[in-house]
Amino acid sequence: MTGSTGTTDKHGTPRTAGAVSRDVIVVGAGPTGLLLAGDLATAGIPVTLVEKRPHRTSNLSRAFVLHARTLEQLDARGLADELESKGRTLDRLRLFSRLTVDLTTLPSRFNHLLVLPQYEVERVLERRAVEAGVRFAYETEVTGLVQDADGVTLRVRAATGAEGTGGTGRTPGELRAAYVVGTDGMRSAVREAVGLPFPGRSAIRSVVLADVRLAEEPETLLTVNAVGDAFAFLAPFGDGYYRVIGWDRRRNVADDAPLDLDEVKEITRLALGRDYGMHDARWMSRFHSDERQTPAYRVGRVFLAGDAAHVHTPAGGQGMNTGLQDAANLSWKLAATLNGHAHTDLLDTYQSERHPVGRSVLRSSGGLVRLAMANRPWTLAARTLLTTFLDHARPARTRMLGQITGIGYSYPSPRGAHPLVGKRVPDVALRGGRLYEALRGGRFVLITPPDAPIGTGADARKDRLTVASWASDRRTTLLIRPDGYAAWAAEEPTTEELEAALTASTGQG
Repeated sequence: MTGSTGTTDKHGTPRTAGAVSRDVIVVGAGPTGLLLAGDLATAGIPVTLVEKRPHRTSNLSRAFVLHARTLEQLDARGLADELESKGRTLDRLRLFSRLTVDLTTLPSRFNHLLVLPQYEVERVLERRAVEAGVRFAYETEVTGLVQDADGVTLRVRAATGAEGTGGTGRTPGELRAAYVVGTDGMRSAVREAVGLPFPGRSAIRSVVLADVRLAEEPETLLTVNAVGDAFAFLAPFGDGYYRVIGWDRRRNVADDAPLDLDEVKEITRLALGRDYGMHDARWMSRFHSDERQTPAYRVGRVFLAGDAAHVHTPAGGQGMNTGLQDAANLSWKLAATLNGHAHTDLLDTYQSERHPVGRSVLRSSGGLVRLAMANRPWTLAARTLLTTFLDHARPARTRMLGQITGIGYSYPSPRGAHPLVGKRVPDVALRGGRLYEALRGGRFVLITPPDAPIGTGADARKDRLTVASWASDRRTTLLIRPDGYAAWAAEEPTTEELEAALTASTGQG
């Protein structure tokens, strides 16, 4: 364990509710929770990360893809290059066996997919969180919470089977914080504790997972196809094993039904035409894929992010990516509020910005899987028409790609705002560097023309604002949020207009 949040005494026993604090408790040590906790601790916020498991385990990894927008967010934290060195890139996507999407056209430094198991992402994010001072409480289970005007009291106990294993939550107790964020997955204890529903349905039942060796190496980095009633996906771990995800529409059994390698091979042969000589399975399981979204991402001082807020089919590989982008949106807002630079109303924008994105991901991933599994004449005809249309209609293809990769999403902007406000800002060139390098301090970035006066307001905000200038002769003055979206923009503003914008976004100087 590293760091201390003041939520436990010198013996490691959770303290009971007490005075107002700046602490945040994050529940769930998956990618979303790790990124969020690391961001907050980097911003000087005391953080405890509570996790029911003894530690993360590699075979729980279901995600294998990092998309362009997520890689941009990781670049803003100085992590993308390291992750790229651990994985393999893919610059083309094959959909429905007839549509090839060229990712090199993406307007991003990361104009590709990064194929990398989720546990590799978690290792890098965990190291960053530890170095930033996050306190980890493994083997600790949430049993309830109570909110009041000053904070949240989280009730915890040792996770089942954790007694005597060295976990931090050996006895029932309470943790106290200003805010709690539930990133604890589809069966979120935090969501249940605040009484939020999780409406939706099971979209695909009896999906099989297996980690296997292959006698024959697939022709492509990611292998995916659907034929008739069967779907299969292959992705490499990088250690000689491959993850197989398969589904046979005709075999609808319970998640705990026995599974053997012969069944996995059969599904793969149906979908891909062969099983690549699968052998030496080190892990097999079944699961069902749901489509669900909670109506509210915030209840008072409690927030939800990642799979605790939304789950959907694995089509498009958007699950882990959407959760990481949730965390990037929420973390700077919590930090700004707790550090006294923003009104608490800022926290409401997490719902208004991220809930529509989650809803869109549910629709797009669900649409992809339904088209992939089309088996009736009218659905097959619809799929053929769609793929033909996307193959010839560049704007539609660009929009689809923007949704899957995340770079196409924008956030609401006030009436009359500059057209850039709310838009994702690409990694533009600056004098002496580039934007996402400038964002690595977790601060706002103000980009001005080289000769533009900025007054004294920027100097007074050095703890939360980085000032840079365009590498080009562009005249727009642009204020960019820590998550890489435009907060304000103007063409040759006055010093007074700039100061008003800085105050509105970053607080008083």
